Amino acid sequence: MTARLAHRRALAADPAGQGVWIAFGGVADQPWLRLLRPGFRHCFAALSDEGGWTVLEPLSGRLVVARLPVAAGFDLPGFYRRAGLRVLGPFLPGEPVASLGPALLPFTCVSLCRALLGPGAPFAVTPYGLFRALGGQVADPAPRRIFGEIGINS
Repeated sequence: MTARLAHRRALAADPAGQGVWIAFGGVADQPWLRLLRPGFRHCFAALSDEGGWTVLEPLSGRLVVARLPVAAGFDLPGFYRRAGLRVLGPFLPGEPVASLGPALLPFTCVSLCRALLGPGAPFAVTPYGLFRALGGQVADPAPRRIFGEIGINS
């Protein structure tokens, strides 16, 4: 029996080990991203270890992997929160598992974050779905606008 993802939180683990932080943001640089929930149009991952921080950012058409030139003790999740992003974590990275074949889902920001969390990661298609599946809660949801800026709310 495998442990649920909620039990894989890294808070009780060895602080010198790796931790995965998932950040969610709302900027839509592609027109089709405007279909997603405001504030949850993109997600990316930051890995912490004893040497510092590595950020994995899936962008349109490419994957950016960067080792940040900051101290290992730098509060990167706090920095992202102050920048207006929602951050969940730390989670333990998933164990490597053999599979019968490649995943049939497209490569998206959500699929990258799920891959880092491992095979026990909750299923999600959108950044907001992943946020909710990982236990995130929105305190004051903004009203959903279905007709853009004309002010007709659902």
